[in-house]
Formats: sequence, structure tokens, C-alpha cells
Amino acid sequence: MSKRNNSDFKPDYAVSPGDILLEFLENLGMTQAELADRMGLAPKTVNEIIKAKAPITPETALKLERVFGRPAHFWNNLEQNFQEDRARLAEQSRLRVHLSWLKKVPVKEMAKLGWIQKFSDSVAQLTEVVRFFGIASPEQWQKVWREYQVAYRQSRRFAPCAEAVSAWLRQGEIEAQRITCATFDAKRFLQSLDSARTLTREEPQVFQSRLVDLCAGTGVAVVFVPELPKTGVFGAVRWLGTKAVIQLSLHYKSNDHLWFTFFHEAGHIIKHGRKEVFLEGNGMDSDKDEEANTFAREKLIPSPAYKHFLSHWNKSLTQIENFAREIDIAPGIVVGRLQHDGHLPRAHGNGLKVYYHWAKKEAN
Repeated sequence: MSKRNNSDFKPDYAVSPGDILLEFLENLGMTQAELADRMGLAPKTVNEIIKAKAPITPETALKLERVFGRPAHFWNNLEQNFQEDRARLAEQSRLRVHLSWLKKVPVKEMAKLGWIQKFSDSVAQLTEVVRFFGIASPEQWQKVWREYQVAYRQSRRFAPCAEAVSAWLRQGEIEAQRITCATFDAKRFLQSLDSARTLTREEPQVFQSRLVDLCAGTGVAVVFVPELPKTGVFGAVRWLGTKAVIQLSLHYKSNDHLWFTFFHEAGHIIKHGRKEVFLEGNGMDSDKDEEANTFAREKLIPSPAYKHFLSHWNKSLTQIENFAREIDIAPGIVVGRLQHDGHLPRAHGNGLKVYYHWAKKEAN
């Protein structure tokens, strides 16, 4: 992570225009009363400006320009910077009451992934986190993210951390906004999934960029975002404006899980509305979730071909490889389907699966 420029320095104090004005008076040996006479203002007004009880208005700045020879924008900038610094300091004071919320956010992991910058000062870190979330303060997080309407498949092994899940979703949103997409076309997206099937046989360095480009041409942004601790998230699908977003993690490392998740989320896009909420295991959308599962199973391994294979399969791994080649799909996906359906023990055939991992980021 690169260091911030000096232009990003934010002081922990605010210098008022009145302090600068008082220095001008002292250097010139001029009294406040004389300045008031020269500017045509009441002495009380000049005194309130010096004590930061009254602002320097654009009209006052013009008068100061004529008296001291310093351009009006000099005085206007002093006032603007002062008001901004004062507001920032007041905001930092308000943010301190939310430091307990910051402890729930996986800051260390997010910084390690390069999503945010790491700060030693807790208030500065909190400011960085709310900036990442695109909110003014943690108070808005409750409304914008905790209740964010998003469909995602989630592990039931442990209760997820809402802050971690929302951080993962936010990073996906940021990356999806960078992808230029065509106008969404459901028919074209459905057709593109046939081409996506063949990508299951490719290496990640090949299929990732191709899948992104393929789907972007149909109005769907596909993003790959590393999982954060305490999320258990496989994938997510939601809409950002006119584009659909499919977000994938590597909660499970094998290719059968990753590709099933992709086609599961594609099923939600094809079959369900843009404002739907799907949370696996909450009992609200189990029917729609199963519809997406069925869609994924049929797209990956069509039922007629699967039934025909099972009718003559003698438990040979070679037959699995041949069948996968015939239907142009990765053999690991066939193994995963057979394991899920109980036709193959979980410990058998895993050598045909491909296990993915996130490449380490090179140091700057």
C-alpha cells in the first residue's frame, strides 16, 4: 500500500481566518477600529471575524483585498478551509461514539487485500471504513448494508458477521461499477451460458477474463472477490442500476462448487425479479433457491445426457472423463454431481476436480 501524498494531510486543529487577519493587523500596527473604518464596517463586525464568531463573506473578502492587497480568493479560501476543518473535527468527535462498531469490521483482512488503507489512529481508520462503504457514518450502514437486498448462498456452519458480509458485497459493487456492460438482454445472457459451459475446462487465467467479457456483453457484470472471514459466502447476485451483478468467492476451492455457484446465480437472474431477496436457509425463498439449483444442474449437465450416462456407468473414472469430454464440460463438475446425488462417495474421484486459489498480489 502506497503512502498518502502531503496533499492528503488533515490537521487535527482548525486555523480561523481571524487568526490570520490578526497577524496582518499586528504586522502593520493597525487597530481593529482603524480596519473597521478602512472597510466601512462596524468595529463589532471586525472583532467577531477575528474571534471566528462571524465568517468572511465574499463581499468582506473584496474589501480586505483593497485594504491589504491580498486577492479576495485568498480570504475566501481561508474561510472555506476553516469551515471544512472545523466540520471535520466535529465529525471526528461524533465518530468516536462508533468505535465499537469498527471492531466488528475485518479491517486487517480488508487492508491486506488492498481494499482500504490501514491507519494506527482509530478515528482515521473508522473514517476510511465508512468511505469504503460509501456512507457518511456507521449510522447509515444499518440502513444501507445490514438490510441490503441481495441474494447470496451462505454456509450454515456458522452465523455470518453482517459487517464482513457487507464489506465483501461492497467490494464486489466497487469492482462491478468498473465493468462497462451492454444493456441487459435476458435472451442473450441465456444464450451466453452455453459458451460459459465450455470455459469450465479452462484455467482461471483464461476463463476469468473471458467470462467477464462474455457476460458484460449481455448486461451482466461478473466479479471475483476473495472471501472474508466469518462470511461463508459462495456468491451473490443483485442489480446495480441497469446491470446485473454476479459476485463469486472461493469459499469452496473446487471447480465444481465455483461453476455451480455461477450458474445458480445466473438462474436467479433469468428466473427471478430484480428486487428479490434470496437467503439460503432463512425459509423465505427456498422454492426460488431450488429453482436456481435446478437451473444450474440442467445447464451444466442436461438430464437426458446424465440419465444415459448413469444407465451404463460402471463406476469407472475414465468413463467420467469421457462423458465430460462428450458434453464439453470439466470432469470435476461431473464428479461433484455424482457425489451430490449419492452415486459416488465424497472421497472418490476428487482427483478429477481442479482446486483454485487466489494468486498472491505482488508488492508495490
